Amino acid sequence: MFFEFALIGTTASGKSELANAIASEFEAIILSLDSLCVYKEINIASAKPDKTALERVEHFGVNLLSVADKFNVALFFDEYKRARKRAFEFDKALIIVGGTSFYLRALMSGLSQNVPESTTPLSNDAIFALMSELDKNAKIAPNDTYRLRKWLSIYENTGQIPSEFQKKSLQEPLIKELEIFELVVDKENLRQKVEFRTQNMLKMGLVDEARALFAKFDESLKPLNSIGLKECKDFLAGKITHAELATLINTHTMQLAKRQRTFNKKFKRVQICGDEALQSRMRIWMRLCRHSKKLNVWILSRSLTAELIPLSVQTVYIFPEERHKE
Repeated sequence: MFFEFALIGTTASGKSELANAIASEFEAIILSLDSLCVYKEINIASAKPDKTALERVEHFGVNLLSVADKFNVALFFDEYKRARKRAFEFDKALIIVGGTSFYLRALMSGLSQNVPESTTPLSNDAIFALMSELDKNAKIAPNDTYRLRKWLSIYENTGQIPSEFQKKSLQEPLIKELEIFELVVDKENLRQKVEFRTQNMLKMGLVDEARALFAKFDESLKPLNSIGLKECKDFLAGKITHAELATLINTHTMQLAKRQRTFNKKFKRVQICGDEALQSRMRIWMRLCRHSKKLNVWILSRSLTAELIPLSVQTVYIFPEERHKE
């Protein structure tokens, strides 16, 4: 039986590992909600699943474009349609997972009419000042480059107040109801995870990856100014030391995590504890069981799962009809 759910959380929370474990267990399909994983040439900085994981579980939203190509929400919508069609045809679950929750919100709230990108060389401060004067209903932070540029593009191409234009041109959402789980990790534990991941990325060759990218592509491209790569650019230019490189990546990653936590509050979601991986997996499995009897039987057929879920829980959640016979 086809069904879908989302697993969101901050960067480095472990959501991708959890999603891959569940997808491998249940032969599900994964749609990545990551704005960097779409690029073929960015592997380490994006924390992209490795080759083994990509071969074991079918992924969508990964390795779609070259760094020089532009990716936007409309393209993500197309990828979602492809992933959903595939999961539906093969009677599988679709797990939507990643940290770019803006894409998920767009899926659930609809997308406004697309307009050409603005080429006007205005700074964020200038766009924000113009927006504050003309569009009192716009709620965009002064440092949100993507949304500020989007606001300017709408204004220049339509001549209308962007917030009003977006309301009038809003399309029907692709997802109207969705089970959303948020993997929650306490701040100190997350900091340790971030520091460990940064060190691991550096050992894997993050600096070499960055050097190759900057040699091949225009360094002003948006993907090349993401966390991990922009700090490497300064390191390669001799502006910071290797120790400062790791520190800055950690600091910027934690700042990103804070913004992600704030954004994720927009969703009606079930929070699961990222510090207890076993409990997290159990809770997701139990929620999955409510969707399909076929999946219920499947779960108990797996010895690992049967060992993890207490018998009392199996009776109540996995075979509720048996409970009524007692």
